[in-house]
Amino acid sequence: MTRSPAPPLPPPRERRRLREAGSLTRAQLAERVGVRPDTVRAWESGRSAPRGRNRKAYAELLAGLKATADGGATADGGATADAVAVTGASAEPVGRQVRELGATVTARPERTGGGGADGAVLPDPEAFVLEPSGTGPVRERRAPWWVRSVAGCEAFPYLTPAQAFDALYAYCAPALVRQAYLLTGRRDLAHESVERAFQRAWDHWPEVARDPDPAGWVRAAAHEWALSPWHRLRRRYRHPEPPPPEEDDRTLLEGLLSLPPPYRRTLVLYDGVGLGLPETAAETEASTRATAGRLMYARKTLAARVPELADPRELHHRLAELASTGRLRAAEPSAVRGGSERRARFWTRAATAFTVVLIGATALTLHTAPTHYVPPVPPGETVQGVPPRMAPGPLSDDRRELRDRLREAPHHGPERLTPQAR
Repeated sequence: MTRSPAPPLPPPRERRRLREAGSLTRAQLAERVGVRPDTVRAWESGRSAPRGRNRKAYAELLAGLKATADGGATADGGATADAVAVTGASAEPVGRQVRELGATVTARPERTGGGGADGAVLPDPEAFVLEPSGTGPVRERRAPWWVRSVAGCEAFPYLTPAQAFDALYAYCAPALVRQAYLLTGRRDLAHESVERAFQRAWDHWPEVARDPDPAGWVRAAAHEWALSPWHRLRRRYRHPEPPPPEEDDRTLLEGLLSLPPPYRRTLVLYDGVGLGLPETAAETEASTRATAGRLMYARKTLAARVPELADPRELHHRLAELASTGRLRAAEPSAVRGGSERRARFWTRAATAFTVVLIGATALTLHTAPTHYVPPVPPGETVQGVPPRMAPGPLSDDRRELRDRLREAPHHGPERLTPQAR
């Protein structure tokens, strides 16, 4: 009797996304599968995997949710789907997802001008980031999706790590610099954040190359470096940079910088980059409910400063304009790779030197340390009862006479050599 193979499951992050796309809580999904909510949490975090009947039921449920999500995306020729943010009992459509060339482009409805139709979707290549679909069998060895997007071709037989890194950098760096500028309001810090993120990616390139979403990996690293609280202690970042020339841009930037860093990052990811609510929650390491609350608070704060920004379309358009006013340009990928390699060599040499010093100090200690036990010398004790030493007094008459006789006696002679018998 042969055992049937276990049904395949999507990655843990995809499991959570499918559950939230189906508007199911962990308790509801656990009730359908027949397990506890904590078990579903462990499945979605990757700490454990279902087995036996639970795995089969869980796989069938996720397949149904995926089919429902894909079936709801077939509008206008099967190319778009609405992303809905739910807060409380109200739902608000805030964006669309467009599937093109095996990738998912998250776009926002833009204001149309001239003869354009109302509500048309106009994706901005500088403000949006392509994300891999992760579906479909791999029939041939293909280049990564970001390489095909940059090079404009369908397949590469082989790619060196440097070529793949340069393609990813050319594809993501310009947009990441603009996003970091929206998060920090500083051009130098935006460039530094993106360079450090890609240097870290080059240091961990085998991990990044195998990641389903390398652009998201680098984006998360850049945002974390940009929002690090330690920058306020650096002297070069103690004073603010000159604000944008336009009054509206200054007001928007001040409103963004007045938000707490998690709220600011949530707003930029959702209304700027165009991620969905589950993806934004996963990248900010927060629950979907908390992410929705942060988003609503950030929108309300900006709308209080600029009433026109209450419209999500206008907010997205203004964020794209503000990010483009800085005229930010990323460094060359070869310079970033070189900086990463120099930093790695420096820390390697520093670690080697520290290890050599530590080994030398240990060897010197072992050489100079005693090889046997040496008892300590006890401290001295004071002796009591010893009479004090007296100074010699004057000589008596007999002593003086004896002294004179000794001085007058010859120094050499038989008297001193032959004793007298008495």
